[in-house]
Amino acid sequence: MMKKINDYIELHHEHFLEELFGLIRIPSISSLKENRAEMDRAAAYWKKILLDAGADEAEIFTTPGNPVVFGQKIIDPAKPTVLVYAHMDVMPVDPLEKWNSDPFEPVIRDGRIWARGANDDKGQSFIQLKAFEYMVRSNTLGCNVKFLIEGEEEIGSPNLELFCMEHKELLKTDIILVSDTSMIASDIPSITVGLRGLAYWQVEVTGPKRDLHSGLFGGAVANPLNELCKMIASITDTNHKVTVSGFYDDVKDVPSSERGMLAEAPFDESAYIISTGVKNVQGEKGYSTPERTGIRPSFDVCGIWGGYTGEGAKTILPSKAFAKISCRLVPDQDHLKIGQLFKDYFSSIASSAVSVEVTSLHGGPGYVCPIDLPAYRAAEAAYNEVFGRRPVPVRSGGSIPIISSFEQILGAKSILMGFGLESDAIHSPNENFSLKNFFNGIRTIIMFYNHFSLSHGE
Repeated sequence: MMKKINDYIELHHEHFLEELFGLIRIPSISSLKENRAEMDRAAAYWKKILLDAGADEAEIFTTPGNPVVFGQKIIDPAKPTVLVYAHMDVMPVDPLEKWNSDPFEPVIRDGRIWARGANDDKGQSFIQLKAFEYMVRSNTLGCNVKFLIEGEEEIGSPNLELFCMEHKELLKTDIILVSDTSMIASDIPSITVGLRGLAYWQVEVTGPKRDLHSGLFGGAVANPLNELCKMIASITDTNHKVTVSGFYDDVKDVPSSERGMLAEAPFDESAYIISTGVKNVQGEKGYSTPERTGIRPSFDVCGIWGGYTGEGAKTILPSKAFAKISCRLVPDQDHLKIGQLFKDYFSSIASSAVSVEVTSLHGGPGYVCPIDLPAYRAAEAAYNEVFGRRPVPVRSGGSIPIISSFEQILGAKSILMGFGLESDAIHSPNENFSLKNFFNGIRTIIMFYNHFSLSHGE
């Protein structure tokens, strides 16, 4: 079977990339309102390529925000169904000057595709598309397949839950398949069995009703930027634990047996330090670096601004200060509960000389996948055939909030078969994706379908 797969990939190699590049060239940045028309272009593109790949039908659905594309091929209603989830939106490209080439004009260099969306998630979603195409054209598809491609993942999927609730029957499935995560290394495959949840806020601290002269008023009137910095600094202690009261109430200790399993995943701390460009690692006391990003919650300031930031000096005491703040959460932590705890605590530690407003932007719960699911076993066997070794189950520090919503609304678990690498620089300038992983990903997903169908009596 593998020879036929390799022959097909070799024959269509250039067309695969040409088709992927057409999608990448669409600047579908969901966070920019002025790019709304590009989201429509991306949706139309997905509809076309789903039909071209062999879907029986494909449709674009409108939402209060960006569109959703649905496609499906039902070979037999009695057979099991796989729902493929992916997203067509991408992150902004700032700072543009840090890119070595145009972020929306993909180039191949050093065996990698360089562009925004090369990995996250256009490149990885194409792995799913082309695996499906092969199964259809080779007449080897042994299960029903549905595709759900959304346009708001990078802004927290604000409209997808409602869409799923309104279309539960349409989306009915036995398992959800996602390629939007990473592997440990190009020769060490892994399956993500856990995701952290997320809570994200914007805070606004207000002092005087207008900017004031820092000489005439400095030292007599509270500076919102000074106060905001002090408040932020108090959120974590010297052991890097979050000080918000009740924050850890629902955090369950991971058994030592599971911590031992996680520790089996190869991790080179020196290489990690070099790759990130930091002087040393830092985090919650008593946990390793992989544990800090996999099984423990965290607190981070994602942006802070206010006052004068232009060239030269302007001696003012700003009227307002702002910050964007996020917490990565572990399973059982409710992002809504954490949001209220943070809002109450942050307001309580503010000086009486300023006012504080906390606005929730988005969030979602964490997710854990059992490793005894038939679909997990199918994924495990698929990786083993393509990469020559069984994948390591890992817990990722990242968040895909809609994954937990899928389970709650559709009653289905998700298998996270990602093929990215840490070096792919997703969300950063010079995002890239290994051609080797791209094509190995196609091979692996094809083998997943084969094993999944066999496990259900095909």
